[in-house]
Amino acid sequence: MASFSPKQLDVFISIARLGSVKAAADSLHLTQPAASMALAELEKQLSGPLFDRDKGRLYLNEKGRRLLPLAQEIIERMIEFRQRADDQADVLTGEFRIGASNTVGNYRVGDLLSGFVLDNDRVTIYLNVANTDEIVRQIVDHSIDVACVEGAVHHEAIESVHWMDDSLCVCTRPDHPLAAITNLQPADFIDARWILRERGSATRAVSDVELDKLPQAKVVMELGQIEAIKQAVIAGLGIAFLPQVAVTHAVSSGRLALLHTPFLNLTRQLSIIYHRSRYQGRLMRSFLDSVKSSARPEQ
Repeated sequence: MASFSPKQLDVFISIARLGSVKAAADSLHLTQPAASMALAELEKQLSGPLFDRDKGRLYLNEKGRRLLPLAQEIIERMIEFRQRADDQADVLTGEFRIGASNTVGNYRVGDLLSGFVLDNDRVTIYLNVANTDEIVRQIVDHSIDVACVEGAVHHEAIESVHWMDDSLCVCTRPDHPLAAITNLQPADFIDARWILRERGSATRAVSDVELDKLPQAKVVMELGQIEAIKQAVIAGLGIAFLPQVAVTHAVSSGRLALLHTPFLNLTRQLSIIYHRSRYQGRLMRSFLDSVKSSARPEQ
């Protein structure tokens, strides 16, 4: 019967997350030869490799993808076993990797994390901010434990739970001609110059749907960050769809103006997503409970 050590499983999990033996060894405070040996021993016991090698980077193969969630569960159960043995069942420790799309990571991170972090000061949080497509990929690859993204996610491997509502708005400089029109109609946007998020972001997905309701869009820029788009609009380079939470101060200070567009549907959901096969140990359950308690209607 095969006998897997916690070190072997830790090395396997770390390589899957970081993509190289060296990076995994550094994160686990091992020498690179020790990490390589641990992986080799594990693969020998499993009668085959867990990774494909390409240009110095390791990628999970089919067997590795199938076994990674089980390895993560074993390690988490061992941690819980030790905590119960030490009468520390109520104390959460460990590392937790969270993904967030751009709006959440930059403007709602307090709403997302504050309750959990304040109640669990022995848990180390790693937050990765990227566009929604990249965050979904990381969930599917088990690179992160859980994430919060804008909009619905339709993937057979992912569970999605509504967290709270969020709104986009159409923004421009206060001196833009559209800002002077009190009863805007779709036809008023005929010569508008648009600045959009990059493809793959949830904001771009909503923008593309709503732009179909307006005269053919003249896209002058595509930028990967909300703040960059906001500054471009303030500079008079175009108009944009932006998260309402991101422009409150710029609007109140007179640097941006909101256009009243009731003919557009700019409300969207923020969703918590995680892999369906992800083991929900105490750490995961505690985080999900914390997020549920923080959920609230948009204000």
